[in-house]
Amino acid sequence: MKRLSSVTRASILLAVFFFVDKIFAFARSVIIARQFDLSPELDAFNIANNLPDLLFAMISGGAIAMAFIPVLSETLTRDGKPEAWKLFSRVANFAFLVTSLFALVIALFSEQITRSQIGIAPGFDETQQVLVARLMRLNLIGTVIFSISGLVMAGLQANKHFFLPALAPSMYNIGMIIGALIFAPSQGYVIGGVRLPAFGYGVEGLVYGVILGAAMHLLIQIPGLVRHQFKWTSSIDIRNESLLRALRLISPRLLTMFGIQAIFIMRDNFASRMEQVGVVSSLTYGWMIMQVPETIFGTAIATALLPSLAEYAAQNDWQRFSDSLSRALQIMSALSLPLIAVLGLFIEPLVKLIFDFDAAGTNQLAWTTRIYLFTLIGYTTQETLARGFYARLKAWEPVKGILLRIAIYIGLVWAGFSLRPDLGAPVIAAGELAVIGEALFLYWRLQKSGDVKLRMNDAIWRGLLAFGAALLTGLAIQAWFGADDLVGALIGMSLAGIAALLIVWKPLRQLIDL
Repeated sequence: MKRLSSVTRASILLAVFFFVDKIFAFARSVIIARQFDLSPELDAFNIANNLPDLLFAMISGGAIAMAFIPVLSETLTRDGKPEAWKLFSRVANFAFLVTSLFALVIALFSEQITRSQIGIAPGFDETQQVLVARLMRLNLIGTVIFSISGLVMAGLQANKHFFLPALAPSMYNIGMIIGALIFAPSQGYVIGGVRLPAFGYGVEGLVYGVILGAAMHLLIQIPGLVRHQFKWTSSIDIRNESLLRALRLISPRLLTMFGIQAIFIMRDNFASRMEQVGVVSSLTYGWMIMQVPETIFGTAIATALLPSLAEYAAQNDWQRFSDSLSRALQIMSALSLPLIAVLGLFIEPLVKLIFDFDAAGTNQLAWTTRIYLFTLIGYTTQETLARGFYARLKAWEPVKGILLRIAIYIGLVWAGFSLRPDLGAPVIAAGELAVIGEALFLYWRLQKSGDVKLRMNDAIWRGLLAFGAALLTGLAIQAWFGADDLVGALIGMSLAGIAALLIVWKPLRQLIDL
């Protein structure tokens, strides 16, 4: 039997833990949704997360994960672990101070940020705006903790240690589940005959769960630092050449992350102006459902691939670089396209079972999710292509890509918002189709670099054929059982998935050689 490559083994490990994390995330979301329904309080909680998420993503989350790992990997290869950990410490200290400073500014001006016409919730009434500001201030505590935890993830991944970083997101979701089950309700849940304590903090209890989850996210990774002989350096030393070089490479990634998070802020700005309750939450949950397959195979493969791509780039081994990236893109195309059909057709009875919303809420969330699912091919390929640029230490190309995506997004949402605001959340979700344009742009730019030669072979055509086969199979099952039948949905997903798998099996076999 052929031995799996190190990247494939890491991808499988990450996929398993991402899947476990998504189970916890769904459990958390179901508990919260059943507790608060599609309510003004739930909309306020979801929208209050935006700026803290932006701060985390820019200062220490995605910015470090893609831009810092190649720099840290290069330092590890060239100078060894002691120097790599010194660099890590300086960046961590710098990120913590900057995050704390920005958190303080956001906390002081939270009400103005919430109410401004270019802010996060200008369309909410005054009661909701006050609640958003209060929840946002609390949320920033978790963000400051994440400013260190996100960096620890990057440091361990640069050492090709994926186990604890993959486990950390589940710890975060467990913390939020504790918040939803214990901190928020006024009456304790009964589980296994035991009544849980209840603190009765209401929607604020959910934020206390966020803070607890952030702390658990950090603590679970500490043993990994010990294993890899981490030694903390207390100084920042802003004149240190390695730190300055790392910051120069990270700065364009910060701009990219700002653009990505700005889309979420614009999304909720538009949603708050719609005179419908639950639009923000429908967008939040629809996005979360799409993120399940995107994270399990898209993020897992791309995350595992980055250290190896960085290593190939450092060695100027462009043949192996191109081969690895091409195989990953072929797998993304072969998986994403049929999944759109399999999940899109049968999502409504699943949404009804999981969230237990009324008919209108179920219909809104189902159509929002369907629109988001069509972005799956764009997100999986964009994640992989962006890492190709970061591995080559060319971080400005993704900045151009996100600027293009923002322009397309604004155009699509503005057109939909102007023409059919009555459709609610699906109109805003359609703007995310802009990510497909970004992915095409990044593919074109990487191909024009001269040293990278990407090959898609027949993966896209097989993916499209699999999409058609899954769609026809699913429609036949729906005609037999009915569109709302849960048993029919489960059978239909299984048979449509098998029909698609028979067509895309060839490109999927390349997982072995990643």
